[in-house]
Amino acid sequence: MRPNHPPDRYSPMQALKKIAVAPLLLALGGCKMVVMNPSGDIAAQQRDLIIIATVLMLLIIVPVIILTLLFAWKYRRSNEAAKYDPDWHHSTRLEIVIWAAPLVIITILGAVTWTSTHLLDPYRPLDRIAPGRAAATKPLKVQVVALDWKWLFIYPELGIATVNELAAPVDTPIDFDLTSSSVMNSFYVPALAGQIYAMPGMRTQLHAVINKPGEYEGFSANYSGAGFSDMRFKFHGLSQADFQQWARDVRGGKGELNRSVYLVLEKPSQKTPVQRFASVDRDLFDAAVNRCVEPGKMCQHDMMRIDAAGGLGMAGVYNVTTLEYDKRVRRGEGGLRAFVAALCAPPKATTASVAR
Repeated sequence: MRPNHPPDRYSPMQALKKIAVAPLLLALGGCKMVVMNPSGDIAAQQRDLIIIATVLMLLIIVPVIILTLLFAWKYRRSNEAAKYDPDWHHSTRLEIVIWAAPLVIITILGAVTWTSTHLLDPYRPLDRIAPGRAAATKPLKVQVVALDWKWLFIYPELGIATVNELAAPVDTPIDFDLTSSSVMNSFYVPALAGQIYAMPGMRTQLHAVINKPGEYEGFSANYSGAGFSDMRFKFHGLSQADFQQWARDVRGGKGELNRSVYLVLEKPSQKTPVQRFASVDRDLFDAAVNRCVEPGKMCQHDMMRIDAAGGLGMAGVYNVTTLEYDKRVRRGEGGLRAFVAALCAPPKATTASVAR
């Protein structure tokens, strides 16, 4: 009989082999990088910009590396056949090559970057949906609210809303309006377009289009707290017929997204499942942008209008400082909640003050 032996242990050579194979596995893992193989025209143009910029920079980097190794080999100490000229200090031809080549590349790179910066501006409406195809279809409007830690999508023209689920028809421009309920997040669907920030009290925009049907990954690319890692959603690129059916399914379901429901929804939660709302408050997104979803709370644009008219003065400082705009109370951090619903002054007092 075969004698019993203790379990075999990895030899140093076996461990070394595994370490050597690891970089190859990493390289294989990048074969389907979505950034370099997108499905939307904007993302494809951004990919092309990355490739062009990389190639232009390599035109300088690669020759410099090769020449560095070549000079080190040719003028090594043991090569007595190499020319020795300790008094050499200048070459006009060499100076022209050294300065002209980078200057040309920087000029080309600057022109490409400047042009792409304007053509790929996220605020710029699309004039094409693909190379050689003009954007002739009416855009789909989607309002996006970054919550803790989930995404709310409102389709104002369809009267529906979803949580952690986004859908759009193929070859149709998408106009995104984005904001956040509390902290800054970054809306990013790599297959669709570049990322754009969603910030509280502000409205940002993104114009994009998806050209291939499929299910794509979307997430927040800006750290926003404990539930950040699970702040993800699925983006469905659908045909026109499938998108219409998807919208009918959402509209035929249950649930109404009004202000009271929104106030519950915006409370911090992790790994929130997909939710659908068959109807939505028409003014909800504007209230979220202006941070006045709660009844009786002064909207941000009203406060800005007061400031533009001269402000509240020292007497109104308390009213402003006690406005609870950072969700501290609803996060359970305590604090004083006070809202200013309106401001007014007696006409006589106003007239008297003007007369003075």
